[in-house]
Amino acid sequence: MTNIPETGRNTRVQTRLVVIQILVLSLLGTLGGRLWFLQIRQGDEYAKKASGNHVQQVVQPAVRGSILDTRGVPLADNETRLVVSASRTELLKMKDDGEAVLTKLADVLGMKAQDVREKVRLCDAKTPQPCWNGSPYQPIPITDEATPKQALQIRERAEDFPGITAEPEAVRRYTAPGKANTAQVLGYLSPVTDDEIQKAQDTDSPFLRSDQVGRSGLERQYDKALRGKAGVTRYEVDNLGRVIGQAESDPAEPGSNLVTSIDARVQRVAEYELNEAMKAARNEFDRNTNTTYKADAGAVVVMEAKTGRVVAMASNPSYDPNAWVGGISAKDYKKLTGKNSNYPLLNRAIQGQAAPGSIFKVVSSAAAVEAGYDFDGRYDCSGSYDVGGQIFKNFESANDGMISIGRALELSCDTVYYRLAHEEWKRDGGMKPKKPHDYFYKAAHDFGLGKETGIDLPNEVTGRVPDREWKQKYWEANKDAWCKTGKKGGSYVEQIAYENCLEGNKMRAGDSINYSIGQGDTLVTPIQMATIYSALSNGGTLYDPTIGKAVVSPDGKHVEEIEPTSHGKLPLSKTTLAKMDEALEGVATRGTAAWRFGGWPQDKIPMHAKTGTAEVYGKQTTSWFATYTDDYAIVMTISQGGTGSGASGPAVRKIYDALYGVQADGSLDKNKALMAKPVAALPKIKADGTIAAPKMPEDPVKELLPAPQGTPPPGGDDPTAPQNPQNPQDPQATVEPPATGNRQTRRRTRRTGRTRP
Repeated sequence: MTNIPETGRNTRVQTRLVVIQILVLSLLGTLGGRLWFLQIRQGDEYAKKASGNHVQQVVQPAVRGSILDTRGVPLADNETRLVVSASRTELLKMKDDGEAVLTKLADVLGMKAQDVREKVRLCDAKTPQPCWNGSPYQPIPITDEATPKQALQIRERAEDFPGITAEPEAVRRYTAPGKANTAQVLGYLSPVTDDEIQKAQDTDSPFLRSDQVGRSGLERQYDKALRGKAGVTRYEVDNLGRVIGQAESDPAEPGSNLVTSIDARVQRVAEYELNEAMKAARNEFDRNTNTTYKADAGAVVVMEAKTGRVVAMASNPSYDPNAWVGGISAKDYKKLTGKNSNYPLLNRAIQGQAAPGSIFKVVSSAAAVEAGYDFDGRYDCSGSYDVGGQIFKNFESANDGMISIGRALELSCDTVYYRLAHEEWKRDGGMKPKKPHDYFYKAAHDFGLGKETGIDLPNEVTGRVPDREWKQKYWEANKDAWCKTGKKGGSYVEQIAYENCLEGNKMRAGDSINYSIGQGDTLVTPIQMATIYSALSNGGTLYDPTIGKAVVSPDGKHVEEIEPTSHGKLPLSKTTLAKMDEALEGVATRGTAAWRFGGWPQDKIPMHAKTGTAEVYGKQTTSWFATYTDDYAIVMTISQGGTGSGASGPAVRKIYDALYGVQADGSLDKNKALMAKPVAALPKIKADGTIAAPKMPEDPVKELLPAPQGTPPPGGDDPTAPQNPQNPQDPQATVEPPATGNRQTRRRTRRTGRTRP
C-alpha cells in the first residue's frame, strides 16, 4: 500500500475546489447574463407580449357601404335581421358549461340541441364544421333568421338565458331593383381567410377575423372603401380566461357608399332582352348541324360612348348573389360551380373570349389604310379567292365587282379583306419574312386588343392577338403534343396537328387571311369590342371602361368622383375615321343590319352597326352585334347562337328603343325614354348623408312597347363560314343552296383554313 503525503492530498483537494468554484461562478455568470438580457435588454418586449396574452378583443362589425345605381337606387345594401348570439365566456362560467341554457335555446329557436352546441364550439384541427372560427370572446351567432316572437321570448326571460342575446344586426342584401339582377357586376361576400389576414396585417387596411370580404365584382374591387372599419373592444382577462376589466374601445366606422354608372332600369332591360334572344335562338334550326341552336351563354354591354362608363352589363347564365349571404350551402355551391352549371359565376362580358367574326373588320380596314391602301380605292369583291389551290369563298359566292373598303364594310365582303391581308403577307416576306411590318397585327394592338381594357372589375381577361410572337410561344408549348398526335393524310384534326408540328410557328397565308375577317386564333371579349366601338363614336379615344362613378363617405361630406381615363387613341386619321363612320352607318341603313333597324329615326339619332357570325371549331356559330350612336355603344354576343343580326340584332334594337323611347311608328317619346342622354350628375345627397333615390318600377320591361323588328332575310345576315352540312368533318368548307333574294338578304359562305401555298 502506497502512502500519499499529506501535502499532496491537500493540493488535490484545493485544485478540485477551485475548479468547482470556477464552474459555479460561470453558471451564475451565465444565469445572471441571461436574466439581464431578458429583464433589462428585452424587458419591454417581453412585458408587452405577456400583457398581450391577457388582453382579448371583441369585434363589432362595421356596417358595409351600399352600392347604388346612377340615380341612387340601391343595388346592394344591408337589411336588419334578428341575430341570436351566445357569449362563450358566460357559458363557461356555468357548472355544465352552459349546456342546459343551449338546450333551452334550441327549443325556443326550433333547432336541434346538438346543432346549437356545435355552433359555439371552437374550431381546431380535430373539430369539423360547423364550429366557431373567430375569437372565443366574441359573441357567437347561432342564427340570423330569428322571428320577433323568438327574440322577445329570449329577452323577456333573460334569467333563463344568461349569455344569450337577440339583437338586430345589419346583413348584406342584393336588392335586384325592378328585377335587375346585376349579379356578376356586384359580386358577393364571404368570410376572410387566415392567409388574407396574414398578408394584410402590415397594410393600411388589415383584416379582422370577423370580416366579410368581397370575392368578385364591385364588392371585391371597392372592398376597402365599402368595408369600413370594425369596432374593437379590448378586455383584460386572467390566466383562466375570465374577464377582469376593460382596457380600451374603438368605435366602428361604417363603410362608404359606391355610386355606379349602372342604371337599374337599363340593366333590367339588357338582362331581359339577352335572355329572350337566347331563348329565341334555341327555337331556330341550324342547318349546318341539323339541330336547333344551343345558345348556351351570352353577354351584352351598354356603354357611354364619350366617357367609357358602363350603363348596363349582363352575363347569362346568371345567379342570385343572395345565395352567399350568411354562408352558401353545399347544394347551392355545386349549382354554381359544378360541371353541369355552365359556370354562372363567370362575367362573360369581361371573361368570355371568342373569335369576333366580321365586327373585327373595322380593325382590318384601319390596318389596310395604315399599310397604304386607299379607303376609297377599288378592290375586287369576287365570289371567291384562290390561294395555292385553297378556295376562300365570299358571301354565298356573291360577286359585287370593284368596291371600296367602306362598301366592303357595308356588305361585309370577305374577299376584299382576303386580298388585302394576303397582299400584305406577301410584302412581309411570306413564309420567309425578314423585317415584316405586320400592319394587320399591329393595328389590333393599337385598337387595344390582346390586353386588358382596365375596367374596374377584377379578373378581366386579355383576349388574344395571334401575331408572330404568340405563334412562336404557342408552338413551343404545344409542339410535342402536335408531333405525337399528327398524321400526314389523316383526319382533318390529325392533318392540322401534323402541319403544326412541322411549322406551327410560321405565319402562313391562311393564317393571315382568316385573321383579316376575325377568325382563326383571334379572341376578343365583349368589353373590348364595346370600348372600340365607343371610340369609333367619340372621335377615336379609347376609354378605360368604368362602373364606379363616385365613393361617398357615410356622412355624405366627402365625395371622391371617379373620372374617365383614356388608355390610347385609335390609329385612324380624322378623315379615315369619318369615312369608316359613314360606312358603319350604311351597315344600319342599307347593309347587313338594315333589316333590324326598320323604322329607326335615323335623321334624329344616327345609328351605326356591324354584324358578325364567327366560327368555333366543334361548336355552332357565335353571334355578334356591335353598334353605336352619338351617346352609346352596345355590343351583344351569344355563344352557339347563330347569326349576328339574326340572334343578337333584335335584342340590341329593343335596348336602344328603351334608351331613347322609340315607339312602334318610329317616333320618340321622351316620357318613355329610360336614358335619352347619359346621366352626368351624381344623385342628391341628403343632410344626414343618405342618398335620395327615385321610385323604381316593379319591372321596367312591362312598361315598354314592342318595337318593329323588320322582315328577316331568307338566309340571315353575314355569317362567317358556318360548317359544311355535307361534310361535318371539315369545318373549313361550306356548301350552300343557290342564292335567293337581293344582295343584303343572301347568306354568305366561304372556305377558310390553313393553307400551305
